[in-house]
Amino acid sequence: MELNLSDGDIKSWEEVQLLYNSALKQINTKIEILNDEFQEVHRYNPIEHTKSRIKTPESIVKKLKRHGYESTLENMIRYVNDIAGIRIICSFTSDIYKIADMVSNQKDIQVLTIKDYIMNPKKSGYRSYHMIVSIPVYLSNKIIDVKCEIQIRTVAMDFWASLEHKIQYKFEGSAPAHINQELLECATMVANLDARMLSLNDEIQALAGTKDKG
Repeated sequence: MELNLSDGDIKSWEEVQLLYNSALKQINTKIEILNDEFQEVHRYNPIEHTKSRIKTPESIVKKLKRHGYESTLENMIRYVNDIAGIRIICSFTSDIYKIADMVSNQKDIQVLTIKDYIMNPKKSGYRSYHMIVSIPVYLSNKIIDVKCEIQIRTVAMDFWASLEHKIQYKFEGSAPAHINQELLECATMVANLDARMLSLNDEIQALAGTKDKG
């Protein structure tokens, strides 16, 4: 029997944690296998490292209130898509789309939504590639589809996003205008750096290929 978490079959936060942690384990294992295969076949690791987490109940409640929903278990499951989250950090922007394609091609992963903040950055300058996916978790007597957010970004994007998060947390979302402007300028510098590093890497790979042929 296959169910969605929002079907009302889950009765406690402990069950929610079990299911979302199980979903994270499955996706993390898939990502590790893909990275291992890429290293074996192409002698190249597209993934620098990954981070995963389950949102705290307090954080979930804040998000529900911000969007005008009552703090119930059903609303938590139905309306909060990033209770389980995985962040994939890679070296180059081209890797981001390779990884997204590899994840999308997994037959038991259903891609629900995509937000490409690299092609369309947020006003703050934030850049990242977001996917909301659903993956089946196999229990002893049922299968439950569980949503998970996957964020894919470069090392430079992650460094910028980490600083922005700290600043917004420090000022509770109301940082001084000059700090927001500095962040926006830094985001442009990060985008330029990523572009130059990708161009340099492409040139290195082309020269190495020419040398190998010679």
